[in-house]
Amino acid sequence: MDEQGKNLLLATALSFLVILLWYTVGPKVVPDWFPEPEPVAQDSGATAPGNPSAESAAPGMALTPPAATTGEALPSSAAEAAPAPGSDVPRLEIDTPRLTGSISLLGGRIDELALKDYNETIDPGSDIVGLLSPVGSAQPYYALHGWAPAGQLTYEQVPGANTEWQVESGQALGVGRPVTLVWDNGAGLVFRRTISLDEDYLFTVTQSVENSTAETVRLAPYGIVARHGRPDTIGFFILHEGVVRQTDNELSELKYKKLVDLSFMDREAARAEIVQVEQNGWIGFTDKYWMTTLIPQPGQPFNSVVKYVDGADIYQVETRMPLVTLAPGESATSESMLFAGAKEWETIRRYERELGIYRFIDSIDWGWFFFFTKPIFWLLHWLHVSLLQMNIPGAMGWAIIALTVIIKAAVLPLAYKSYTSMAKMKELQPKMEEIKERVGDDRQKLQMEMMALYKKEKVNPAAGCLPLLVQIPIFFSLYKVIFVTIELRHAPWIGWIKDLSAPDPSSLFNLFGLLPWDAPVPGSIMALAFVGILPIIFGISMWLQQKLNPTPTDATQAMVFAWLPWIFMFMLGGFASGLIIYWIANNLITFIQQYAIMRSHGYKPDVFGNIRASFQKKPATGKK
Repeated sequence: MDEQGKNLLLATALSFLVILLWYTVGPKVVPDWFPEPEPVAQDSGATAPGNPSAESAAPGMALTPPAATTGEALPSSAAEAAPAPGSDVPRLEIDTPRLTGSISLLGGRIDELALKDYNETIDPGSDIVGLLSPVGSAQPYYALHGWAPAGQLTYEQVPGANTEWQVESGQALGVGRPVTLVWDNGAGLVFRRTISLDEDYLFTVTQSVENSTAETVRLAPYGIVARHGRPDTIGFFILHEGVVRQTDNELSELKYKKLVDLSFMDREAARAEIVQVEQNGWIGFTDKYWMTTLIPQPGQPFNSVVKYVDGADIYQVETRMPLVTLAPGESATSESMLFAGAKEWETIRRYERELGIYRFIDSIDWGWFFFFTKPIFWLLHWLHVSLLQMNIPGAMGWAIIALTVIIKAAVLPLAYKSYTSMAKMKELQPKMEEIKERVGDDRQKLQMEMMALYKKEKVNPAAGCLPLLVQIPIFFSLYKVIFVTIELRHAPWIGWIKDLSAPDPSSLFNLFGLLPWDAPVPGSIMALAFVGILPIIFGISMWLQQKLNPTPTDATQAMVFAWLPWIFMFMLGGFASGLIIYWIANNLITFIQQYAIMRSHGYKPDVFGNIRASFQKKPATGKK
């Protein structure tokens, strides 16, 4: 086996090794463990009622934090009966160009929300994507804000999950149309909640309380996002679904299965983890394309809480603000934000920059290769926007091809060096064969003389591996971008490619739509066996790239080379169409580059001769 063949086999083996490790370990941003916060000193002036047991908590509502006895809001399992499914709950409409839904006046919960810009399928007539849903629905998912009592305050004296709010101003929540809810506890405390919404997905929740009593009162604001039952997840190694949170300079991710394994905390009446945030942070639930996140004001210290309630099967995240002390006649205000919508890169980046939400862009799962993934997506997004402005149909597909050209241009110096080394290796073939004949079976002497020859001719036999090795992290980063970013979702290209984030829908099984039966279901064994048009083109492009070189004389090597393109064709057949487009473009550009460099060194690849030889099972040679 010649050195070029060894290099290719080595690079292939390394590729499979990386794929194996990737599947086994999977991408993570940072470790998802954080130490428990140090205990906060007890406020000697506060006397909180005992926390009811977890068994007494109503199974239909999240655990609200009703008892604040220190500088943090301590939770309890306060039994608050949830409204019966189908009950007549007064609601306040949400209507913006991008969102539709409603707010329940019972608790002031933001619990019904759908995204107008996104459909469930590529069919424009399909239902729009629903994000939040109220108690009583199949899988309740909602945001709740309130105040936790401390000192002499009781649960009944602060607004809770079933507080009957009244509308003080506003008829429907919309862009530039905030609404204000009010509740008087009848004992000298008046609570207000003003909710505003921008043109995208950001709610601003301003809570205030006025103390008209003759006593000093203590209470603490909080925010909750709760999901009843484990949501349907993709469960793919490359994607994080679950809790994502920023704790000052640390980003962490916890999958749903890890929440179930948290240590039980008696004072929380649930499995929980509490982390103290000194200045900047946020916490929420992230799906593949959607996210609901609680965001305190930048610079605001708070406690970030992750919780799982066993009996009720509720996954919950909380932000607990510092305790507020109000003398008679005083009032206090607490403002926080809630993101509920699509994880659009441009929108999230704007919130990070304009509102100072620290590292909010990292709520998108960039993975281990973030140093590649982020700039690749930025460039892809810029190309896509530029092509859209030129009114080019299928702009995202063409943006992927343009991105491939740019990447290949960036690594051209390395590729040139590699292909030059390969061309020199071909020139050394006669001398290498002469050494083999002279030394016979003496492997040690053969290795020494070969190394001396490489040194004399200034040839690096390993240089042929470098372009492929560089392509591996780029390939996985682009795969990550195409798989997790919403900008690729339902993005069409040409003809039958209607969704670049999905596999090629065509299939050899029905001759690409010519026969009167449906293609196999994506992800099935039949779909893997009967690949579509793009994977076949990919296999041909890889096979054609091989034909720049003669068929190896070594029978084992020749067999491996012959099967390699078609093995990869089936391996990548179920990948996203956008990724296959990238790889086809990459192969064709590589073919052109390698052909040109070989010609510049006096070696004329006999492509057609090599193709004929592969069918005749006879090696062909290049022409000098």
